[in-house]
Amino acid sequence: MGIFSIFKKKETLDKGLEKTKTSVFEKISRAIAGKTTVDDDVLDELEEVLITSDVGVDTTLEIIDRIQQRVARDKYVSTSELNEILREEIAALLEENNTGDLDDWDLPSDHRPYVILVVGVNGVGKTTTIGKLAYQFKQAGKKVYLGAADTFRAAAVEQIAIWGERVGVPVIKQQMGSDPASVAFDTLSSAKANNADVVIIDTAGRLHNKVGLMNELKKIKDVMKKVLPEAPDEVMLVLDGSTGQNAFEQAKQFAAVTEVSSLAITKLDGTAKGGVVIGISDQLKVPVKYIGLGENMEDLQLFNRRNFVDSLFGKK
Repeated sequence: MGIFSIFKKKETLDKGLEKTKTSVFEKISRAIAGKTTVDDDVLDELEEVLITSDVGVDTTLEIIDRIQQRVARDKYVSTSELNEILREEIAALLEENNTGDLDDWDLPSDHRPYVILVVGVNGVGKTTTIGKLAYQFKQAGKKVYLGAADTFRAAAVEQIAIWGERVGVPVIKQQMGSDPASVAFDTLSSAKANNADVVIIDTAGRLHNKVGLMNELKKIKDVMKKVLPEAPDEVMLVLDGSTGQNAFEQAKQFAAVTEVSSLAITKLDGTAKGGVVIGISDQLKVPVKYIGLGENMEDLQLFNRRNFVDSLFGKK
């Protein structure tokens, strides 16, 4: 990746998290006003700041506990050090939850195609995320296939077909109401025959009938394994970051019906709820792999925990 691309990516991240950063900084500034050391009063205020920034109660308590341990160990911690400590502890927390530092769009090399099954409720930006993922993988030199297995909505099939045309990748589809597992089977069969590098398969975005959703996803997985025994390589849950704790509730519900292995959190630009990225990753113990920071195709980024906390709390 060139220097200009790295700079542009960081600029997009900084801009996308600007509202969250401003909100957090303002709240922290009020919390430490007139204080010189990090004491119990400051920690109580910080706890409220993190909770109201959609980090979540359990994750907030974990972060506060880590800071308390540092204060006890170091004996004296000034309020001017608080941002740096938050950066370090949140980055460490994300790393422990397998959310690492992704810098390129490479894929495991042991087999092809690499199969990503995408889940998430309607309206979170699922189809758009699939289109942007296809774009990024194609830009990285990958041969991409898309599967329109959300046959519950005619609009879903049309939307993914439009994205396929925009990006210039094949979309395997059937009529509305077709068996989603049949679409998945056709997609993998075609991708395998044409030596594709990556397959991204959309699924129906409904949670009102969890048993039905669970059975549908199981059937899709079982059918895919007839073509590729290791498929799917990844079950990616797409969440709308602008909904804050509602996104966390959705994540818990999906995790209850299928094994989620990665997260894509969209619509972080224009919201002050970016802290939800930290809480969802921590509580689900599932890595955040992608974040959406705007409408452009380039605005879906690989998640890099260090860049994220740098943008959120300021660089060293």
